[in-house]
Amino acid sequence: MTYRNLAELLSRQADRMGPRPAVRFKRNGLYHDLSWHDYAVQVQACAAGLVELGIAQGDRVGLLSENRLEWLLADMGILAAGAVNVPPHAPLTAQQVHYQLADAEVRWLFVSTSKQLDKIRCIRGQLPLLKGVVVFDDSAAAADAMSWTEFLATGRHALGRLQGEIRRREQSLGADDLATIIYTSGTTGNPKGVMLTHSNLLSNALATDDASPRPPDSVLLNWLPFSHIYARTVDHYLSLVAGVLLCLGESPETVVDNLEETWPTHMSSVPRFYEKVLTAVKSDDVQETGRRLRKIFGPRIDWLGSGGAPLPLSVAQEFQKAGLLILQGYGLTETSPVIAFNRKSHFKLETVGQAVPGVEIACGSDSEVLTRGPHVMIGYWKNPEATAETIRDGWLHTGDLGRIDGEGFLTITGRKKEILVLSNGKKIAPNYLEGLLLADACIDQAVIFGEGRNFLTALIVPHWDNLRQALGTDLSARQNDSLAKDSGVNAFLARRIETALADVSSWEKVKKFIILPRPFSVEAEELTVSLKMRRNVVFGKHKEELDRLYHS
Repeated sequence: MTYRNLAELLSRQADRMGPRPAVRFKRNGLYHDLSWHDYAVQVQACAAGLVELGIAQGDRVGLLSENRLEWLLADMGILAAGAVNVPPHAPLTAQQVHYQLADAEVRWLFVSTSKQLDKIRCIRGQLPLLKGVVVFDDSAAAADAMSWTEFLATGRHALGRLQGEIRRREQSLGADDLATIIYTSGTTGNPKGVMLTHSNLLSNALATDDASPRPPDSVLLNWLPFSHIYARTVDHYLSLVAGVLLCLGESPETVVDNLEETWPTHMSSVPRFYEKVLTAVKSDDVQETGRRLRKIFGPRIDWLGSGGAPLPLSVAQEFQKAGLLILQGYGLTETSPVIAFNRKSHFKLETVGQAVPGVEIACGSDSEVLTRGPHVMIGYWKNPEATAETIRDGWLHTGDLGRIDGEGFLTITGRKKEILVLSNGKKIAPNYLEGLLLADACIDQAVIFGEGRNFLTALIVPHWDNLRQALGTDLSARQNDSLAKDSGVNAFLARRIETALADVSSWEKVKKFIILPRPFSVEAEELTVSLKMRRNVVFGKHKEELDRLYHS
């Protein structure tokens, strides 16, 4: 089935599915269902509200919110109005949000709560093009922000008069019209605005569903942020394409509870979640570990999806032993995002799968992964130089290193810019070594360091509960800060690190390390919102400690 744009996709699915539930969401402790018909009706009211407030086709509209029902309605309303959604990540600071809204020349803005509204108040004077703000929480509405209820009422009141204009916009929206500008996580420098069209997003949602179809009775559980392209495509738009029920998790902290409440058939996640769950339930008895895992994920799970970062093979294997299949995929914001994905019928756990339909993958002479197809962005917003550097001769250069086997399965071996070169000229892929370390139940996070040095060092964040249990002594009264400096803890972890890296080359061994009492976090700007490590930030914070390892 073909669609001209995402707005038409929802309209046609609503006509087909009618009263069946499209979205399940929790409010005031209870789950509620929104039907396909009511979904489309509220989106039309949102679109009419934007048109009534002066939004023209092609205008940029911001969406600063955590995941919630209104995020979905506002997104589809923006698109139905022919506008462009600019969704800053909810955890960003006021100044980070300002950069994106100002760069994209946003005209109107949706925010979720009084906390997000306060960020905008701090920077409102620096956004002369911003005409108004709508806040989802009615209790947060004020003189400088219209409530969501009032906004929708405005749209419903104007809909009869504007119905023809909205229909005209939907019908005139071409596949190559801009749908969103998503700013990259920015591991270094200011983020770049990735321009994705209706065709980019539609083709990728269709191709991803084609690669591993979700049956009509599927229930998808979402908890990853919609402001990130991963969940935006594989949860939000894919549920529209497949015509299946999308359940909204309340927050990253409640995922395990939401799994028990919703019993999904599918869920997409980042590896970090699977690692933490496995670490929490792992037992010396393989069968007991499997029983605990199956209890958490529920009786209806068909398969689980993983993306956003490398999935340690050991984690995938432990889940497979438990009868839980994790299908790993690979992609970028610039590719809408899915480039490759494993199939339920044909997979290799150690790979990120084969190209999804319509997508081409190749490896350059230096092993860089290249891709071309309808999923590739049209470019970076107001940045033709970066666009020309990334897309050359029709191929998008991913910056990742990989190899493709005889069956077309892609394995990612590292980041081109993250390859370490020791002082002896030896090249190191830190992601690979970090994956080996993270397979140890007592290691929660690990970052390899050593560019230009004569040996490797690392920053290690232990899984403190497991470490205490493994040491077999009563350490419950001692705080993490104290244990991080303990010589016995250091010796114990040194043995674990040596075992984890037993099979790598001598120059890939970690000779010394620093134990950190607290994990890296998004709030401390050490991780991007998609949980990728900001290595320059992390190394900058610990520069003196790392330097001492080489001089001691």
